[in-house]
Amino acid sequence: MPDLPRSAAELDLVALANRVLPGGGFGNMASDIVIAEGYGGRVRDVSGNDYVDLLLGSGPMFIGHAHPDVVAAVQAQIPKGVTFFANNEPGIRLAAALVDAVPCADKVRFTSTGTEADAYAMRVARAFRKRDKILKFEGGFHGMGEYSLQSMAPKRPGNFPQAAPDSPGIPRSVAGDMLIAPFNDAEMACSLIREHRDELGGVIVEPFQRLIPPAPGFLEALRAVTTEYGIPLIFDEIVTGFRFAYGGAQEYYGVTPDICTLGKIVAGGFPLAAVVGRADIMRHFDRAEMGDDMLPQIGTLSGNPVAATAGLATLEVLRRPGTYEAVFATGRRLMDGLAGIIQAAGLPAQVIGMPVLFDVIFATGDIADYRSTLRQDMEAMRRFNRSMRAAAVLKSDSKCYVSTAHTEADIRQVLAAFQKAVDAEVASRRE
Repeated sequence: MPDLPRSAAELDLVALANRVLPGGGFGNMASDIVIAEGYGGRVRDVSGNDYVDLLLGSGPMFIGHAHPDVVAAVQAQIPKGVTFFANNEPGIRLAAALVDAVPCADKVRFTSTGTEADAYAMRVARAFRKRDKILKFEGGFHGMGEYSLQSMAPKRPGNFPQAAPDSPGIPRSVAGDMLIAPFNDAEMACSLIREHRDELGGVIVEPFQRLIPPAPGFLEALRAVTTEYGIPLIFDEIVTGFRFAYGGAQEYYGVTPDICTLGKIVAGGFPLAAVVGRADIMRHFDRAEMGDDMLPQIGTLSGNPVAATAGLATLEVLRRPGTYEAVFATGRRLMDGLAGIIQAAGLPAQVIGMPVLFDVIFATGDIADYRSTLRQDMEAMRRFNRSMRAAAVLKSDSKCYVSTAHTEADIRQVLAAFQKAVDAEVASRRE
């Protein structure tokens, strides 16, 4: 399937990017496309091609690009100042909104990125427990820090609980402070937690790991065993926070952690994330309470008023009646449509995830953890993604994000793109 046409202006920008950026890009999406603008559930590239956007900036644009309420709020704030390195009203009010919304949140500490939030969440758990080790789950993504990049995508998975670094440049010593468990295996995870209970500072988990839902009872088992031994349970809700429900995955699944991290949606696309949690744990950020044992955390843009203003406007949109019912209905139509197309074509593939976050996996059988995802046909996935882009639908390599801004026309275009992509895959298998 041919790619969409490229203008001389876009090709010039791609050439410039290849000259000044490693790999020609920012390290995120493919570098042969340059986005000029976004509006609602769509983006437009420099060549003027319009795409239905299932990438959504890797998730944060949950209410769509350039939402008029967010734009108006930000435009009103910018003339008043963009950052102060000091308390400001929008930041304080956003913190209060997070405490009101998120079940585990007594206190809030802002950061600028999800990577920072996850790093500080693990650090404050260690400070609270006075223990060094963190247990995470194989395949779990917790940002780009040294501790997070352990067994996130191991090419040759090792024996549990041994950690394997995912990147060059990470000191070998880091792996010794991380324990790895299989996602959705409650028996093994709880066994490892019990075995290492005297070493563990905390347990961190994506309650919905990448595209894999928790098995019934899995999160509850983690909550029970960590409570038994007084080990902080951290939910990484950078993706699921305010996406699965207004109170995040912890509201959706009915399991409350001790700490969670938030990002993506809470700043309406601006750079802001947060660590939230129990007051007795979060007090470690407070010098007045902890003295010399205080955990320092400084960020030049933490809680900046522009991002906080955008976040407040976004959360106000999400509180409107029917918002979540509507976006879940959109996602279900897309998931069901794709599943039906795959079934009719007889492809060895399946749709996994949630209506607000899903994708096709070119593999059969149960997909319950990272190792089961390794069965999938990655070449087929790449062909599928290329076909989707050629049909003017932009998505990541492994996710389709759904927004509140996607329209009936967007849905029809995506379903038609699914059909073309599946037809192209069937044809490629006949060659």
